[in-house]
Order: sequence, then structure tokens, then C-alpha cells
Amino acid sequence: MSTLIISLALGTGLGIGLWAVAVYLFPPRPALRLVLARATEPPRPEPILATGNAGWAARLGRPAVAPLRALGLPGPRLTRDLAVIGRSSSTHLAEKATLAVAGLVLPTLLGGILTVAGLGLGVGLPVIAGLVLAAAGFVLPDLQVRSEAAKLRAGFRHALSAYLDLVWITLAGGAGVDSALGDSVAIGRGWAFAQIRRALDTARLTRTTPWAALRQLGEELDVTELAELAASVSLAGTEGAKVRTSLAAKAQALRTHQITEAEGDAQAATERMSLPVMALFLGFLAFIAYPALVQVLNGL
Repeated sequence: MSTLIISLALGTGLGIGLWAVAVYLFPPRPALRLVLARATEPPRPEPILATGNAGWAARLGRPAVAPLRALGLPGPRLTRDLAVIGRSSSTHLAEKATLAVAGLVLPTLLGGILTVAGLGLGVGLPVIAGLVLAAAGFVLPDLQVRSEAAKLRAGFRHALSAYLDLVWITLAGGAGVDSALGDSVAIGRGWAFAQIRRALDTARLTRTTPWAALRQLGEELDVTELAELAASVSLAGTEGAKVRTSLAAKAQALRTHQITEAEGDAQAATERMSLPVMALFLGFLAFIAYPALVQVLNGL
């Protein structure tokens, strides 16, 4: 049985490796409808969020980027998360490939070293451990990206509530829409205010409206509250609507939502704290009941 499992694992790995080499040497051609769509669709604005390529894992796994892209990786949701944390999809795919190959090779190398030292573990255990570690190395970067993006979005929503307060206070002081947006973001510090400042600078340099840049930033960050802010500000900028009350209501609603989420997280943490106590209690009951159960079974 172990020989069959090893043969299947080696055959699967060989097939995947040959397919990856073939895709890398002869990349597939895009469909004609995709080429026509790219040629006819209007040019998209440049992304506001900046991404970079860095890291030794990205350099080592660069040849595996094309085969992974042929599989449709990364997905749309993960692509937005990568944009939030400032990492390009090529870097992410290269890191996934590097960690997967490292997880596949390390148990084999360790098994070879132990075999030379006279402590052989056989062939089946290193192969199974390599497959498990390769799967974990391939999935772990995705989980890390989702976790980091969720934290950044939560921090952005906290900063956005403060920014809304600053904007409507500045508007109440008699400032215009453009000056209120610019003066308010100049006060704040941190990653969230830096992204808003970058969006407003992009709007000024490209001669577009600031609410259009804020809407684009909200879509890239997947933060609907920022898109709602852009819609409210656009009414003030294009139709002269008074949005101070609306901005104050949005800020209050955003803070209420954040408080509710914080209370929910606190209750969940409290429930998780009770799990170790329950485990100790069950272990204590088992420790007490085991001798009595053994005596009863021996007496039968």
C-alpha cells in the first residue's frame, strides 16, 4: 500500500513538473475575444495603491509565475487583498511556488541526512511529509495576505471615521469641498491617511475630481464607506448640495458599526478563553473516572 501511495505521489509530482515546464516554455495564447476586448475597451486609470516586487522568495520562484497564472491564480478577491497590502501578484505567486518547493524538498533532504547517519525513516514518511508541507507552503501565503488585508481595512475604517469628522468640521468653517478634503487629510498620520493623500494628489496631478479618485481608492481597497463618501462629496461639488449633516451621520454610523464589531470580537475572545478551562475540567474528570472504569471492567 505504501509503495502504491509513493508511486502515485511521484507520478503526480512528475506530471505537474512537466506541465509547468511546458507552460513556461510555450505559454498559452490568449483567446481572441480577450484580445479584442483589451483593444476596444477604454484605458483604465492607473491604480492608486502602489505595489512592489521584493524578497528572495520572489526571485527564486519567478519561473513558476506563468504556470500559476495559467491556472487562473490569484483570484479576484485575493488580487484586491494583494493591492491593499502593497504586494504584486507576481511576487505573491513566486513566493507560493518557492514555499511549496521548499516544503516538498526539505523532508527528503532531512530523510537523506538521517539515512546517512544510520537513522533511516524509510521512503514513505518523507514523501508524505513533503506533500503535506508543500500544500501548507502553497496555502499559507494566501491566509497571511487575507489576514493582513483585513487588519489594514479595519484600520482604514477607523481612520476614515476621524477623516469624516475633520471634513465636515472644515466645511462648517466655511471652506470649500476641495480645500476641506485636502486640509483634513494633511492633519492625519498613518497608512490610511497616506492612501487618501495619495488619491487626492493623483486627482490634482491628473486634473480629475477628488471624489472620482476617492471612489477609485474605495474600489481598490474594497471599502464601501469610502465610495459612499465620494458619492456624497460629488453631490456637493457638482450640484452644490450641503453634505455636512450627511457626513456627520456617516461618521456616527461608522463609529457605531466599529463599536459593535469590537464588542463582538471581545465576546468571541471571552468565549475562546473558556475553552482551556473546559479542556482542563474534562481532563480532570477523565483522570478521576479512569481508575473506577478500569476496576469495573476488570470485575466483569
